[in-house]
Parts: sequence; structure tokens; C-alpha cells
Amino acid sequence: MATTTSSRIARTSGSPDVIVVGAGVVGAACAHYAARAGLSVTVLDRGPVAGGTTGSGEGNLLVSDKEPGPELALALHSFRLWRELAAELPAAIEYETKGGVVVASDETRLAALRTLAAAQSDAGVDAREVSGAQLHELEPHLAEGMAGGIHYPQDAQVHPALAAAHLLRASGAEVRCGEKVTAVLTAADGSVRGVATASGARLLAPHVVNAAGTWGGEVARAAGVRLPVLPRRGFILVTEPLPRIVRHKVYAADYVADVASGSAALQTSAVVEGTPAGPVLIGASRERVGFDRALSTEVLRRLAAQATALFPVLGGVRAIRTYAGFRPYLPDHLPAIGPDPRVPGLLHACGHEGAGIGLAPVTGVLTAAALTGSVPPLDPRPFRPDRFPDSVTAPVL
Repeated sequence: MATTTSSRIARTSGSPDVIVVGAGVVGAACAHYAARAGLSVTVLDRGPVAGGTTGSGEGNLLVSDKEPGPELALALHSFRLWRELAAELPAAIEYETKGGVVVASDETRLAALRTLAAAQSDAGVDAREVSGAQLHELEPHLAEGMAGGIHYPQDAQVHPALAAAHLLRASGAEVRCGEKVTAVLTAADGSVRGVATASGARLLAPHVVNAAGTWGGEVARAAGVRLPVLPRRGFILVTEPLPRIVRHKVYAADYVADVASGSAALQTSAVVEGTPAGPVLIGASRERVGFDRALSTEVLRRLAAQATALFPVLGGVRAIRTYAGFRPYLPDHLPAIGPDPRVPGLLHACGHEGAGIGLAPVTGVLTAAALTGSVPPLDPRPFRPDRFPDSVTAPVL
């Protein structure tokens, strides 16, 4: 698709330059940076702000769980953008640079972590090996007997729903909740001219950004193209409010392999972190079961057992609630970001799986660059939405 500058975007008088589909943190970041580039933006969502994956996330801003390559490059750039946003947005987003600690229970796992950390360091990550004794200086309540680990000072956290809400507020975009997009409208030449919604509304704009998270594949079909986004379910346990007994985001070495896996089967690995408000968040699980939200006692049992193995002190703590969410999964574990050459005017910003909160700002910057024809801050080609086997479908009306 030939990109245009904002001054040359053809639009109907009174209509926005861009319609963003999705009011999660990725859509909010796209709206924020598009508005900063001088474009007028309308954001639509089938539910409330942050009502999908964003509202079910832990707010992780991670570099530690990413192997060198395109996604790590995104994460490092987004790390810098989040620092800028934290200085601009209200403190209510709870941006916290608490760092991450990955622990290994034996020398074999520690050797694997050491190899990964060395490669990450070469790519620009601050990764510091720590001994078993040093682990206890970082996390006094950690279980005894760990072989060692890697400390990642760059890992951070935000409150995802509040971050999305404040990004949208800062953008000045018109936000319309409860508007499910049912069709992407096109002109005779196949280019985008707006969207239709389930309420019967027809909104005109020359550009549509698909930031619909786990529903990104559905929005793509509404435009007549294929984007193989699938939901990958995860559960989180939330404890009663506690003093800050867990200082960092702490997870077992197995978590890295689970993130990279494409298996549809259930996988669980301990991820434990404290929050400014007091509760400890316990994850992480992954499985592809469609949009089934049914409570799984087996998953919760596994999460509780793995968390208490890492932090025995949690054995006497009450879990007060649990919730499930769906990560928007793409087969190669990379998001789809940028123009879709099959439908001029259509852009995608989805498929980030569990990294969407961390990668939201850089996704917004890349999207704004594509909308305005400006030079992107990094190579967008690995994230091309048409990189998957093409299968044009009939629009869903």
C-alpha cells in the first residue's frame, strides 16, 4: 500500500482520518500516536475500554522473556517509549521499573538461562547473572536451593486498564464503546472507506486500524482477508493484599520455553509478582481452547503449587479471586503491524499474544509512521500482515 502524509489523506468532511477498531492498550497507543502525528481518530470497541485482553493482563513490560530477533527489538524500543509515557501520563497508570528475576532450580537450567542472557546482552538487554545467594538478596522469601538466575533490571509493569484509559484520554480521540464492527467498507477500487457496525452505524474514514486483539482475525475477515489470530487462554490467581513480599517479577526458567511454544495443550509455569496495591499476581498458563472461559480447577491447582514452590510463604496466603483472559496468538509468535497491501487503507495492529501491553507504544509509533508516510523507527517488514499464506475470504456482514 502506498502510504500518504496526513495532509493528503482523503476523507469526508466531518469524518476522522483514522478509525481504530479496539480500545485495549494497543488500540489506545495507536490512537495516541496517530493523534500526536496530527490525525483525527475515532476508536470503536465491541465492549468497554480495556474489556478484552488488556483488562485480563498483568501489565508486564518485559524484555527478559524474548529471544534476540524482531520481537526483542520491538520490546527494547517500547521500553524507552514507556519511560517517556510514564513521565507524561498520570501516576495512576502505576508504571513501576521493578525488574525481573528468572530463576533456575538446577545447573542445567541455569546454563540454558546463561546462554540466552548472553545473546540478549549482545542485542542490548541488561541481563545480570546472579548466584543462589544473590537471589536471596533480591528476593528474601524465595525458596532455598536455587542454583542461580538472571536479573533483568529493565523489566517493568503498568496497570494495563488504566494505561489504556489514560492513553485514550491523552489522544483526544472520540471513543465509542459497544460498537461491534461487522464490515469494513470499501470503494470500487477496493480501498477502505469506513466501517459498518452491528448497531447499523456506518462511519467513514480512509484508514482503518485493526487493533481488535483476539478478534483481530474476525475484523480481518470483515475486510475480506485472512489473518490467523487465535485466542490462547490464560488464568491468573490474585491473593489478598500483602506487604511487599515479592519485590520483582519472578518466574521459573520453564516460562521462557512456554512463551515460545506453539502447543495447543495446557502449559503452566510459575510467574509471581507483587503489585503496588498489595495483592500478589500468580500465573502463568497457556492453552488454546477457543473462547471457553470455564474455570479450570486443574490450572488453578497447578499455578498455586508452582507459586508456593517458588515462594513457600504464599502457602499460608488466601487467593481471593481468579480471572481468565485470552492472548491473541499468531503462529510465528510475532504481531501483525502495518498496512495490509490486499486492502489499501487497512492496517493491522494485533496478534501480540502476551506481549501486547509491553509492545503497545512501539506498535502505535509504527502504525502512525505507516499512516503518515514517515520513516519508522525500526524495520517493520517482519510484522507484515500478509506474511501468512494468503486466503482471501468473503467479508463478514
